[in-house]
Amino acid sequence: MLARNSDLNGVISSVEQLEARFNRKFNYPWVFLNDEPFSTDFKRRVSVLTDADVSFGLVPKEHWVQPDWIDEGRAQEGRNKLVRQGVIYGGNYRNMCRFNSGFFFRHELLTPYKWYWRVEPDVRYYCDLDYDPFLFLEDRDKVYGFTIAMPEWEPTIPSLWSTVKDFIAEHPQYVSPDNSMDFLSDNAGDSYNMCHFWSNFEIANMDFWRGEAYTKFFEYLENTGGFYYERWGDAPVHSIAAALFTRKDQIHFFKDIGKLWHAEFAHCPQGKQWREGHCSCDPNDNFDFAQNSCLRHFMRLHD
Repeated sequence: MLARNSDLNGVISSVEQLEARFNRKFNYPWVFLNDEPFSTDFKRRVSVLTDADVSFGLVPKEHWVQPDWIDEGRAQEGRNKLVRQGVIYGGNYRNMCRFNSGFFFRHELLTPYKWYWRVEPDVRYYCDLDYDPFLFLEDRDKVYGFTIAMPEWEPTIPSLWSTVKDFIAEHPQYVSPDNSMDFLSDNAGDSYNMCHFWSNFEIANMDFWRGEAYTKFFEYLENTGGFYYERWGDAPVHSIAAALFTRKDQIHFFKDIGKLWHAEFAHCPQGKQWREGHCSCDPNDNFDFAQNSCLRHFMRLHD
């Protein structure tokens, strides 16, 4: 979990719920990262919530701050433009998006691990999870799991897709023959439909991010400065890479993991899975069925 000391109450809420719903049975270790040192109080109050191992780490400055070669005047104009357009958090989040896109899986506290479950502060987990999702993915040769699919804010990534097309034109060997392009595009890749897997929840194989295809992809994106001149988010970056560089059967929709991030973005399991998970959510309150959900784009891959 990437968090700050000021996020303590939200961190406690998320950890408490995930421990009760899942990790008390499996005892997987927790890793917390911050761009500033965690306070003694933060570490004490979080560690007491679990019997699992807990680690607290500092993000290296070079993985967090804006690189020196970025033209700050151009970057500032990009931030101002999004603010003028009324884009939420238009002036913020670039360091975090870049870190989550290209660096978290390289952190020394994460290098011993192959799989991760990304957890955010202030997330509600509605349902019991009685099986191991890491082993589920591993045993089925899957790479990436999600619960919510939605469109990105187009003004934040105006040149991302053209950059992606340039990359795959130069490196066609990395594109899987059985890819998920139809999730990303409604016209065979000519344009991007903005759909992405919402990375506030993701369970994924870090060896994929550490592999050659994604490393080359991230370096290509990084060298354009798009994380700062625009606001390329880790959600579309991860989603595009997973959709293009893996087989479509290697991406999994965790329809049985119920969660809420802000009031309007909830995934609530349905039917038998709702009952067996002892879910506290309303099955009728489900972003899966919302007009701007991209889940239907994912489901059509398997029609």
